[in-house]
Amino acid sequence: MSNSIQGEALIGGRAVIGAGATFKAFDPNLELAIEPEFRAVNAAQVAEACDLAGQAFDSFRATTDEQRADFLEQIAAQIGALGDELIVRAMAESGLPRARLEGERGRTVNQLKLFAELLREGSWQDARIDSALPQRQPPRPDLRLRFIGVGPVAVFGASNFPLAFSVAGGDTAAALAAGCPVVVKAHSAHPGTSELVGRAVVEAVRRCELHPGTFALLSGSGHGIGETLVKHPAIQAVGFTGSRSGGLALMAAAASRPQPIPVYAEMSSINPVVLLPGALAARGAEIAAGFATSLTMGVGQFCTNPGLLLGLAGKEFDAFASAAAEALKPLPAATMLTAGIAQAYQRGEDTLASQDAVTSLVRGESAGCKGAPSLFTVSGDAFLANTHALSAEIFGPASLLVACRDLDQLLQIIEGLEGQLTATLQLQEDSESDLAAARRLLPALERKVGRILANGFPTGVEVSTAMVHGGPFPATSDGRSSSVGTAAIQRFLRPVSYQNLPRALLPEVLREPNERGVWRRRDGTLTRN
Repeated sequence: MSNSIQGEALIGGRAVIGAGATFKAFDPNLELAIEPEFRAVNAAQVAEACDLAGQAFDSFRATTDEQRADFLEQIAAQIGALGDELIVRAMAESGLPRARLEGERGRTVNQLKLFAELLREGSWQDARIDSALPQRQPPRPDLRLRFIGVGPVAVFGASNFPLAFSVAGGDTAAALAAGCPVVVKAHSAHPGTSELVGRAVVEAVRRCELHPGTFALLSGSGHGIGETLVKHPAIQAVGFTGSRSGGLALMAAAASRPQPIPVYAEMSSINPVVLLPGALAARGAEIAAGFATSLTMGVGQFCTNPGLLLGLAGKEFDAFASAAAEALKPLPAATMLTAGIAQAYQRGEDTLASQDAVTSLVRGESAGCKGAPSLFTVSGDAFLANTHALSAEIFGPASLLVACRDLDQLLQIIEGLEGQLTATLQLQEDSESDLAAARRLLPALERKVGRILANGFPTGVEVSTAMVHGGPFPATSDGRSSSVGTAAIQRFLRPVSYQNLPRALLPEVLREPNERGVWRRRDGTLTRN
């Protein structure tokens, strides 16, 4: 299959022309449409992709861990083989700079390889064995448990990560590692980038001799395709990164099915940063500079952007506010991902600036597809009086600085926040008062967020075994899960227990002897024996 962009969807291992409305990608830097023309798929084509995924499920989940690891590594190799064509197209469709996209391609390839390592290590199946106790009254049967894939997964590409959270991104890698076929709805902002990566995945499917329904790529815009995809009976789980309205719409569609299914949606977060007095006194200017860099990274279009700063009113707080404003003022407006995102950012700025008691410390000129940094400030009393409006996410380089009268009020504000992806503690480790304040805040932060940082900034999410990229609603629809790191595989698994099955019928990971030496919990003890 050619790697060139043809404006096609990919279903059943072949390129197909959508039967729906036409559309083109848009270059936000040039503010011009980009060739070629794409066609959205229609309901029949969505159904075909889902039916094929259902047909592929049993054979794909029956592949060995080694075979699926090879498959993931083959996808990584095929993405690498796309070369500069992929980067150039992604730059045009997203407005993101080359260095950012080259780094994102590396992350995409590396997370595929990380899941391959997980499969070869084997413990992802969480194998458990309770040996038979025939002499016990009542007797205990032989019980063995492992986790298997839930079934075909629908994945929705994200606007802000055209590679790492898109066609072959973290959701797709986790689902394929779990043995689940994947049907991807490409984001309409970067259809050409998506097609290139989709062709790389299809080529990997072919080379690994897998069922052609193992992967499909659907093109189009609007809610109709997504709802049709989520409601198809073959789909058993959904991975989504995007707006709260989009996530809630998919959750409603999934819940309305005769058989409801889980939607793992990452939707909304303002990621509070707590500025403790000792840290501000010791290195307030340094923290302000780091904050400005974090806030404006990627024009603020990260789900972990520091959109809320909480500190105790006083001279150190005032000095920080001045330093942060001075760091942001010279930074120019920059191109945002899409015209729609830029317009939404500008509306968010205007709404926040219009709130009573809110003061604008920095307000750059945002226009067209460009967004400029903004910093606002408000008192803790005013924030508590209008929490709903003042804690709304603004997707872009805007943040609100809250001057709390004391630690009690700061804690009260944290308790009133919605669920978040992250919280950050800027503290001085040799300050007993900072440590005491942090100890008091930690229980509330643990209830509110998925990741707690000290003396850093939340932008930049390491892809690793110990990372959590999730949090209580509305940060995600299910705060028990992560969309980054190897823990992400757990979203697409379910447990199966086998009682008194003959060895010949047991899955390899539950047989005796333990030929692969996989970690298993036998009679309550974790062992490789």
